[in-house]
Amino acid sequence: MSTLITAKNLSKSYGEKRALNNLNFEIKQGAPVALVGPNGAGKTTLFSLLCGYITPSSGSLDILGHKPGSAQLFNKLSALPQDAQLDPRFNIDTQLSFYCKLQGFSTKQSKIETLRVLDLVGLKEVAKHRAGDLSHGMKKRVTIAQALIGEPKIVMLDEATAGLDPIHAREVRTLVSELCEHTTFILSSHDLTELERLCSHVLHLNNGILSEHQTKADQHSENKQYYTLLLTENYHNVEQQLMTLGGVKHVYMSQHKEYVIEYQQSDELLDIALLKFCHVNNWQYRHLVNGHTLENQIFKQENA
Repeated sequence: MSTLITAKNLSKSYGEKRALNNLNFEIKQGAPVALVGPNGAGKTTLFSLLCGYITPSSGSLDILGHKPGSAQLFNKLSALPQDAQLDPRFNIDTQLSFYCKLQGFSTKQSKIETLRVLDLVGLKEVAKHRAGDLSHGMKKRVTIAQALIGEPKIVMLDEATAGLDPIHAREVRTLVSELCEHTTFILSSHDLTELERLCSHVLHLNNGILSEHQTKADQHSENKQYYTLLLTENYHNVEQQLMTLGGVKHVYMSQHKEYVIEYQQSDELLDIALLKFCHVNNWQYRHLVNGHTLENQIFKQENA
């Protein structure tokens, strides 16, 4: 798996304010990468550095073997800001064809590329519609299509599903999942549950300091493993009752109605045992996650 982006001792200051403090990370080709953190954590600064809009105060940043903003990265990296807008007066195909020409496509190639990216986001049929006549969800998907012009190797999406209804948000997640074989997405969002579905590698920024997390079930050492169970109601003595299951070593409430279950591997798969246990005790649950949730990892670190 090839490395696309490498940051070494990367820092950015604005006067006495240090927005990013000595970041070190690598992003490899493949599954989407999440960039998370509270407002003011440094996410926009990092996006701006990756795009080459600003330069670091110290350290280095390498993208596909080049410095950010280099001509060699033209058509290889694209970014979609959260507030990206379309001109409501013009047809979708007119606008996207214009952006294609800015990226070096001929008039004929621009028309072909426009229909290709619209087809990717499931909106080929609205090519002749004015942007002002589209729903909010359709507009968002068209701007994502714009970010896909030229088949870039890296696409950065800031709050790609913000404001979308559940159906359209799911369509965007499906699109990202389908395209990640050829394009590596860097996704910035406040929706940790959504990122947990898509990403295994998480870059967490807080006050300009970076930590990294995994969302998949690899947060274990030797035979120790975890499940996270979210119930729909406050049931009586949940921790004590879960401790009666074979192999369970420790149970604690991570937040309201949510329990982290530490266990060691046994002959019986604990997820099956947990589901049976919920059924026998008439407990209704919202989800059962193999490992720590991303939210718990982040807040546990911040509160440590």
